[in-house]
Amino acid sequence: MENFNIYNPVRLFFGDKIKESLAAVLSTFGKRVLLVYGQGSVVKYGYYDQIINVLNLGNFDVVEYSGIKSNPLIEDVRAAVALGKKHQVDVVLALGGGSVIDSAKIISIGLQTEKDPWDFMVWKEKPVSATPLVSVLTLAATGSEMNAAAVVQNHQTGEKVGYVNELLFPKASFLNPEFTLTVPRNYTAYGIVDLIAHALEAYFGVGEPPVTDAITFSIIKDAMLYGPLLLNDLNNLEYRANIMLDATLALNGLTSYGKRGGDWGVHALGHELSLLFDTPHGASLSIVYPAWLQHHKAKVAHRISKLGLALFNTVDVDQTITGLTNFFSLLGSPVSLSEISVGDDQHDKILQQYKRNKVSGMHHQLDEKDYLQILHFMK
Repeated sequence: MENFNIYNPVRLFFGDKIKESLAAVLSTFGKRVLLVYGQGSVVKYGYYDQIINVLNLGNFDVVEYSGIKSNPLIEDVRAAVALGKKHQVDVVLALGGGSVIDSAKIISIGLQTEKDPWDFMVWKEKPVSATPLVSVLTLAATGSEMNAAAVVQNHQTGEKVGYVNELLFPKASFLNPEFTLTVPRNYTAYGIVDLIAHALEAYFGVGEPPVTDAITFSIIKDAMLYGPLLLNDLNNLEYRANIMLDATLALNGLTSYGKRGGDWGVHALGHELSLLFDTPHGASLSIVYPAWLQHHKAKVAHRISKLGLALFNTVDVDQTITGLTNFFSLLGSPVSLSEISVGDDQHDKILQQYKRNKVSGMHHQLDEKDYLQILHFMK
């Protein structure tokens, strides 16, 4: 077992706790709220109205920034920071999925400095403080509601990168499964892929603690049980709740106990697909993961075999990779570049992007030879 360091200060409210607790939580930080949300679904389905009603009843001064994309942009972060500074906000309230919460995290540190928020993303500057952040989750996928990570993209520099800092932990997060009932089938599927990919990134990192492996397998197996059930019954609140909890557990530090960290090479490869083709994050992961496993199967055969025994009752490496690939397909998530209309003529574009940004894993290093082989398996 590896030495490890775990810290997670997020207060989590699971269930219908917004009306009774949100105002009280926000009040501990102040009365001037920057409400950050996406491109309209939270308004369309009434979640915005519920939050605004709580804020109005609590006599909060609210300034809003809307329009955060599913692959969030640094331009929106900068604009929201400027708005928040103008109104001297006390707290940031993120209403949405991982992209909104990730953006709000970088907004929260941007509000405390005159530095460009992108400088934090690329480790050019280090934040020293953050405006308190509270999140209300509307999409089960990223686990951003209970971790200190954020991913933002910058088309000007041609980068989509992740950033981790303890200042990014939300002070509190509200998880009401009812707020995910209107997520469409495709994005529900992408969220299930995303949470499984998070668990796998930790699993293929450094360290092999048996109890943590067992926890990781349990999260994945739960998602594999309730995921298909949910996709056949999108209005089932119990199925939504199970997937919501799975997504949070997959990336709140639980799967890192006894480990020195995950690999994250699959995410790094997938981020470039999202940047180049605006591919939904979960869809990029279902394309890359089977290819990554094929490429690394000789190197991590024992880990794939252990995974296969837990998930598919087989120690055969190829059967395990096929089983995972077939499960992603069952969900309706793409498992090849051709399924997102990216042909062989685009492979060099992807290759050059990988080379330009030196895409790699934290544990399993990648170079141009690896890119070429993984691209072959992805097509």
